[in-house]
Amino acid sequence: MTDGKPIAHACRTADGTWREPHDLAEHLVCVAALAAGHARRFGGEEWARLAGLWHDLGKYRPRFQRYIGQASGFEVDAHIEGGSGRVTHSSAGALLACDRFKEAGRVLAYLIAGHHAGLDDWHGGLEVRLASQQARDELNEALAAQPPDNILNHGAFMPDLRTVPGGSAGFALWLRLLFSCLVDADFLDTESYMDTEKAHQRSGWPTIAELLDCFDRHMADLAGSAEHTPVNSLRAAILAECRAKAAEAPGLFSLTVPTGGGKTLSSMAFALEHAKRHGKRRVIYAIPYTSIIEQTADIFRAIFGDAVIEHHSNAEVDPDQESARSRLACENWDAPIVVTTNVQFFESLFAAKPSRCRKLHNIVDSVVVLDEAQLLPPEFLQPILDVLNLLSRHYGVSVVLSTATQPALSTREYFDTCQNLRGLDNVREIIADPGALYRQLKRVAVHLPNDWNMPTTWPELAERLARHDSVLAIVNTRLQARELHGQMPEGTLHLSALMCGAHRAQVIRDVKTRLQHGIHTRVVSTQLVEAGVDIDFPVVYRAVAGLDSIAQAAGRCNREGRLASGEVWVFVPPAARLPDLIRKGVDATISTLHGHCGDPLDRHRFSSYFERLYHACDLDAKGIADLLKVDGRSLAVNFRTAAERFRLIDDEDSVPIIVLYRGLDGADTTVDRLISSLRTNGPERWLMRKLQRYTVRIHRRAALQLLKQSVVEEILPCLFLQTSDWIYHPVLGLMLDDPSPAAGQTIV
Repeated sequence: MTDGKPIAHACRTADGTWREPHDLAEHLVCVAALAAGHARRFGGEEWARLAGLWHDLGKYRPRFQRYIGQASGFEVDAHIEGGSGRVTHSSAGALLACDRFKEAGRVLAYLIAGHHAGLDDWHGGLEVRLASQQARDELNEALAAQPPDNILNHGAFMPDLRTVPGGSAGFALWLRLLFSCLVDADFLDTESYMDTEKAHQRSGWPTIAELLDCFDRHMADLAGSAEHTPVNSLRAAILAECRAKAAEAPGLFSLTVPTGGGKTLSSMAFALEHAKRHGKRRVIYAIPYTSIIEQTADIFRAIFGDAVIEHHSNAEVDPDQESARSRLACENWDAPIVVTTNVQFFESLFAAKPSRCRKLHNIVDSVVVLDEAQLLPPEFLQPILDVLNLLSRHYGVSVVLSTATQPALSTREYFDTCQNLRGLDNVREIIADPGALYRQLKRVAVHLPNDWNMPTTWPELAERLARHDSVLAIVNTRLQARELHGQMPEGTLHLSALMCGAHRAQVIRDVKTRLQHGIHTRVVSTQLVEAGVDIDFPVVYRAVAGLDSIAQAAGRCNREGRLASGEVWVFVPPAARLPDLIRKGVDATISTLHGHCGDPLDRHRFSSYFERLYHACDLDAKGIADLLKVDGRSLAVNFRTAAERFRLIDDEDSVPIIVLYRGLDGADTTVDRLISSLRTNGPERWLMRKLQRYTVRIHRRAALQLLKQSVVEEILPCLFLQTSDWIYHPVLGLMLDDPSPAAGQTIV
């Protein structure tokens, strides 16, 4: 206690002296107000307010107050549960909610009990915790300390679960959004006490209208300097259609534009116009691959400056591209433009940890652009579509499915109900006549194999490729890329995920420069060049794969329309062990195209292709939908288990190796300086983010084998460092006996 008043937090000032402690009642009232404000946009303000009032109720117990005021003066982290010797405080409010409101109080119990540890499963988790004597003692001790009436009094609030958006099907998302409101409010109020300077940096963002003005000026400058070509004229028409369609009522939209049609800028035009007209708060741009997100973020940053935050696993690699405000905005997405990955976006929507859930309430009333929407992972497709429907119907979110190859996402029912799909219905296409657009933007001729059962050997394919001065060959696995590259003439370039990100980026820059200057360029690559990599070859060869992948490969051919027609050749590679999803894509492609004449990439074929692909897949392979079903009586939901299973990238069996990549000329010592800093200072967050550019992920067994050979060292637990020059090739990347991905993985 301080002057008889219970305290919530304590911290030192910059000069090391203790500042006035954070009054507990004041903290609870402030968090309640902030949480209610967050939740007001979806009608959850009274739930959020009460969760805020009671979330730290256990801090009133004398045991906690003695702990926070220990002999050292105060314990700075005493408010955080889970550490050795720390006193719990989140059970009291959770149990009080259950005592006051019976089963309905469990909604508040999930929120309050999880505000440090995360949302828990009910059965075997929160149920057991609240039934313990420890929880009852915590509540009794807190109440015995006589908290103020304005904290304990729940006023006229009476829980009514009939108002949950989406009913029982929407319960889990609604509760997770309330959780987001609470934990962000708790973070923000605690921050305002502990670091007022940081708190003041969370403001001053430009409005959507101001951002739209910036965009208009940029597009006017771009139009003034653009060549007067047919492709650029079509891009301008697409942009105009996107602007016009933005006036339509919020909901679900598709943007179907062939590769090279300017989807990135046109989709942003739609998003900003739509947000301005309908009062949306921000634009969230989600991209499937980290390999292209930085490119997209750079495009937007050149237009909007630091109003853009870039949030993904490789973010913060360049401090010059960030401000203190944008780093803070990554925590809760309160910036007007967020560029992120599908992994970050969807895993957050199914998360249980406070740090991952914190941003969710800021998705409400936004425009979400899903770039390359055909890459939504089939094994998680059903829960993803479920959450998109809920966001669109109940939380003011407009969703744009942006792609050249629209997936078949409408509702489907089969005799075998296990194959049914609860899809996205009432999706409105932004482009008035996509068919005409495809015909106008047709820039390639696609040639199919004469016999789908007759593979082409690598020497045969290499001989065909060598006849072309500039050619791109795309294969399905890293092993195939290495085998084909070994048959190619000297000077052929190589791209695969066995090369670190810095290496791949430099090779791609080199390819672009060579092509722009008319230098003969042959490249063998995995599918990592197919999404968002703006390269333009006259000829492309593609190993048979999913039809969407073939279309993406075609998008790297005659991209700017400078030739009368580019040439795309689909071939059957030698038999190989393929990841399961790629194999199913191959089967669906052959089934779709077998016996058909005409353009293989006619846009109407993609619906048939995706229906075949999805029918071959378990669209909820981890059982997420069942885990998130709420028991109407007990309100039991398996939040934690669902979060653990919803992992779009299953990398549990893979580990990173830091490789000694020093640039194409061997003169770049950046990685050496970073490694030196790691050895000296340990794994600081900014440093580990930078080092991600120099890592290659491989199977744990392969890493342990390299460790036995003394060519890597384990510099940190499960983080390996290359120590021998021979294992990283300047062209091929990391040298492994078998570089192919494990079965079931899709590694490019």
